[in-house]
Amino acid sequence: MTGAKTGGASKSINLALQGGGAHGAFTWGVLDRLLDEKRLTIAAITGTSAGAMNGAAFKSGMVTAGREGARENLNWLWSQIGATDASGLSDWMHGSAASVSRAFEMSPAFAAIDLSSRVMSPYALGPWYKNPLARIAEAFRYDTVCADEGPALFVCATNVRSGKIRVFDHDDICPEAIMASACLPTLFKAVQIFDPNTGRDEAYWDGGYTGNPALFPLFQGVLPSDIVVVNINPLHREELPVSAQAIQNRINEISFNSSLLRELRAIEFVQRLLGDGTISESTMKAINVHMIADDPLMNELSVATKLLPSGYVLGQLKEAGQRAADQFLTDHWSDIGVKSSVDLPAMFN
Repeated sequence: MTGAKTGGASKSINLALQGGGAHGAFTWGVLDRLLDEKRLTIAAITGTSAGAMNGAAFKSGMVTAGREGARENLNWLWSQIGATDASGLSDWMHGSAASVSRAFEMSPAFAAIDLSSRVMSPYALGPWYKNPLARIAEAFRYDTVCADEGPALFVCATNVRSGKIRVFDHDDICPEAIMASACLPTLFKAVQIFDPNTGRDEAYWDGGYTGNPALFPLFQGVLPSDIVVVNINPLHREELPVSAQAIQNRINEISFNSSLLRELRAIEFVQRLLGDGTISESTMKAINVHMIADDPLMNELSVATKLLPSGYVLGQLKEAGQRAADQFLTDHWSDIGVKSSVDLPAMFN
């Protein structure tokens, strides 16, 4: 899929990759498409949960074997996630991703996960507990994930005690940091990681509560001015949720988008101050914001396909991400390095 007209000078961007469980396969497709653009360089990645895993796979592959290495690593990552399919449905269901999602909502596997997450703590499993993401997180090559070469990588998690975000980078990124970034507290035990600032092990939950993902690590002067947010949690849902599952899903979407919206509002405020001359660019960095999303598709899916990976739905999400990235490049290649393609004032007014 290479329909975009992207001739001319090379361009450089930062990526902000949201978390959203197995729906992160949409980001897999976005990254796969961006890798086709030889004139586009990814300078930095900030990611949470699935976004952190995508970011780690992308960076490790780039350091090891360039663009094809990144593509190979991403394919491996999602084959591993697809291999955890516990639904037993994906082999015979070939409808739309939305129809599969609805079927998953009614499946015994999802009913069991949903019920247990409401009435049972993951700590109740005692010595039988094992983080299901450990086998994937521990398989990354951290000499390449933490390397100075390749895009800078930032992984976001939430400190349970303080409620503050912690951003892991460089040598701080380890299997535990990846697992912490994706630690849903109703399903997984908090991940313990030493914090040099407190001098003790701290407990961490999913980074989506405080930064989904955090944008501020990308404000460094050495990084490009363009941030492309890959959004997989719908910002807008027209239909009012009325079932218990739909209500809980929308609560989670709003919660996981709130930190991102706060940072976008701050960027919009600074842009206004820069625009009217109240502050100069020597004191604040001008940021161009772009977004790749498919809200219509994500509105059709549910939390069931976030928690029960299906090879079929993962494939559909990847293709949707490829299409969305292709459309972004076609529509907004000329905006990169020049101006935002997201109308931030309209977003908040």
